[in-house]
Amino acid sequence: MGATLGYGGPLKRAFDLVLAVLLAGVLALPILVVAALVRLTSPGPALYWSDRVGRRNQIFRMPKFRSMRVGTPAVATHLLSNPQAHLTPIGAFLRKSSLDELPQLWSILTGDMSFVGPRPALFNQADLIALRTAHGVDALVPGLTGWAQVNGRDELPIPDKVALDAEYLRRRSLGFDLHILWLTAIKVLRRDGVSH
Repeated sequence: MGATLGYGGPLKRAFDLVLAVLLAGVLALPILVVAALVRLTSPGPALYWSDRVGRRNQIFRMPKFRSMRVGTPAVATHLLSNPQAHLTPIGAFLRKSSLDELPQLWSILTGDMSFVGPRPALFNQADLIALRTAHGVDALVPGLTGWAQVNGRDELPIPDKVALDAEYLRRRSLGFDLHILWLTAIKVLRRDGVSH
């Protein structure tokens, strides 16, 4: 059931909704525990809402568990001069375990995100946004994980990341999404390719 048969529309949305509802039920308690730990270990809210670029370059607000101290500049982590200095006491653990990503189930339920797609760019990542637009990747709903994430994640240069996003655009199918989700689970368990 490939892209030529319409995958990416109602079928992909239905898959996202069913999986998001199931996971929200299973993960409700861990989500509450992590939220409490974030609040107890550093001043500020449990959630950090960042402006991200969605489908057709529309801006949406994406939640994550806050792993950085309040007042950290809103830039990609690798652009901070000393990222470690901005982490909360449990921030490194949240990032290594990818637990900081759990609130994005909300964005999937609302339709701003999908389980699989290009990771949503920060609103100020102009080079990434422009290159994705040039390759037609902006037509995709951004994902919790994606083909680029399982092939290098934070370590990839932008042109390589966009090339993988464009490959996903061409190859997308339910089977390919399931393959990417499986590879993501393996990488999360091994804590591969995470910036911290």
